[in-house]
Amino acid sequence: MTAELVRGQNHPLSQARLEIRISAGTPIVAVAALGDENGRIHGVEWVAHPGAPTQPGLEVSRQAAADHRLAVDLDAVPEAVHRVSVLLALPVGGTGPVRFGAVAAPFVAVTGLDGDEVASYTITGLEAESAVVALELYRRQDAWKVRAVGQGYAGGLAELLTDQGLPQAHQLAGTVNDAVAQGLARSVQAPPPRTADGDRSRQTAAPALGPDQGGTAPQPGPVPPVSPYGGQTPGGPGQPVPQQPYAAPDPSAVTQPSAPTAGGPIDYSHPRRQNAAPPPPPPTAPPAAPGQPAQPVAGDATGWSMEERLYNQVWGMFEDLARTTAAYRSAVDFAESRMDKELEQVLSDPRSRIGGQGDAAREAARARHTQLVTQAREALDRDLTQLAAEADVVEPALPPAYARWDNPAWHAYRVPMEIPMALRLGDLHLPEADRIRIPMLVRLPLERGLWIDSGAAGASDGSFTDSHTMSRLAMETAVAHAARLLAVYPAGEFTVHVIDPAGSGAQALAPLVQTGVLAVPPALGAAGVADVLGRLTQRVDLVQMAVRGGAADSLPPGFDTSQQLLIVNDFPHGFDDRAVNQLRYLADEGPAFGVHLMMVADREESSGYGPLLDPLWRSLLRLTPVADDHLADPWVGHAWTYEPSLVPPGSQVLQQVLAQVAAARTKFM
Repeated sequence: MTAELVRGQNHPLSQARLEIRISAGTPIVAVAALGDENGRIHGVEWVAHPGAPTQPGLEVSRQAAADHRLAVDLDAVPEAVHRVSVLLALPVGGTGPVRFGAVAAPFVAVTGLDGDEVASYTITGLEAESAVVALELYRRQDAWKVRAVGQGYAGGLAELLTDQGLPQAHQLAGTVNDAVAQGLARSVQAPPPRTADGDRSRQTAAPALGPDQGGTAPQPGPVPPVSPYGGQTPGGPGQPVPQQPYAAPDPSAVTQPSAPTAGGPIDYSHPRRQNAAPPPPPPTAPPAAPGQPAQPVAGDATGWSMEERLYNQVWGMFEDLARTTAAYRSAVDFAESRMDKELEQVLSDPRSRIGGQGDAAREAARARHTQLVTQAREALDRDLTQLAAEADVVEPALPPAYARWDNPAWHAYRVPMEIPMALRLGDLHLPEADRIRIPMLVRLPLERGLWIDSGAAGASDGSFTDSHTMSRLAMETAVAHAARLLAVYPAGEFTVHVIDPAGSGAQALAPLVQTGVLAVPPALGAAGVADVLGRLTQRVDLVQMAVRGGAADSLPPGFDTSQQLLIVNDFPHGFDDRAVNQLRYLADEGPAFGVHLMMVADREESSGYGPLLDPLWRSLLRLTPVADDHLADPWVGHAWTYEPSLVPPGSQVLQQVLAQVAAARTKFM
């Protein structure tokens, strides 16, 4: 399983021969440096760069490129080497960008020779820096680990190498730049920069515009199989896609893309939200007595509305739990390190190694260790008690978009009139605080697609679920997420499409099909796959041209203005090369123009495509149908256990909510 690292997080390496793959949106220089136990580079012969691409155990690219593959053999590096650092820099003296803040965040992955990813790291937060230490492989107790570093340097490669202790840093930086310049002179000229029409920056406020309902009839193709959902697959003979008699979009509602600044960062802020500081919450609880912790109150955070206050409070709880757990783990690590050092001192002195004096010293070291751990645990328990009390107050007060399916808020559900700020996709917890569940909230509209991993895997509790059961659970999870999305949007503002080529998800999809909330029945077979992907791809193309060309008023009046969600089951069954490319296009371009993707798939089943689909999987937010500790926070890098938000067994709340959504949609139409 791939470890998605954040800055400062490490991960063990189980093999010595590795490949480091680097992807960036612009040509960059890749350098690998060998360091001693203090990270110091002893000389230029310890650095592999385009002018000297091979060193013991290392091989790097000979020129600047947007994609690199570095070869590392940890068994072949000298014994004095304890660190292998991967360094990235922007070429100097050219016409390209001069700082990482003006380009897409570089992505670095450590893989085995078979191509399987061991760990990956997206280097974010860079601004004026032109060189960065991406990650390092380091030796610890005869074992190797990888650590995400992300340390940037505004002074470029020379400053970076100087900080690594290399005496000839400036000379080596000049040699690297000369070698890169010679390589660029021999390479093919890069295409000109994309104009504003080709700008791929997200326009969060751009409305979701539907497929061309007045388009041409589908081309004749193979007769689709009989649908297990009733009726025929859309696009089959005599089964045209039903018209959506929605009102024509308001041209003023389409936000025009802003002109890109010269190398400036992309603004991802919500254009309809106020940027000023929100007002503080009103006092709703009496002050706590001296020496007593404050009584928790739902909505006890800043915000313009109760919904925003609860959202901020949930994320505050998440940060508090992350930091208090990090403090506890750091204290335990310190206690163990201190005990190891004291025991080592005892064993290193022959006079105290044996006998009563040595035994007393060892007992004293262990007693100090126990005392430090006990103090850390007491502080952790005190914080966890306060967080648990806050969670007990906040959870019942959450609105349906933030609430679990067993929350009474769903029994009082009414179709909303406005889109909420965020959506709950599940719960997060840490092993030190298993009783505290933090809602996992994501902002709306979705900025990334979702991937429900149906691959057979061991759960965090040690149990193992076979592939058939995982596929069923994954589809049930996808249906629960889709139903929640349908429920939190106003009537007619969210549309769901389903691709189920083999019909294997018919049982799980029954609540969506039977309540009539789907736009059309699930698509079956290769013909159904091609029809749905073709319509959604055409929709993204047309809306993209309208938004970027300022011609929103020329869109046909039959366009569906709702957000679109495409659920894909059993990928890559029923997909040819054209369909795969269309799926990748929707994953990349769709979210900015109202088309969102939810994949229910086992990555191993699509391994035949090789690295072609790696960008697809990386662009999606991976979720699991069972509890799994694969998510990391951006502060301290904890491995959080994720649990999906599922409907309780035997509950009819999902059907009741979807029935209200279907009834409201009928009135809206």
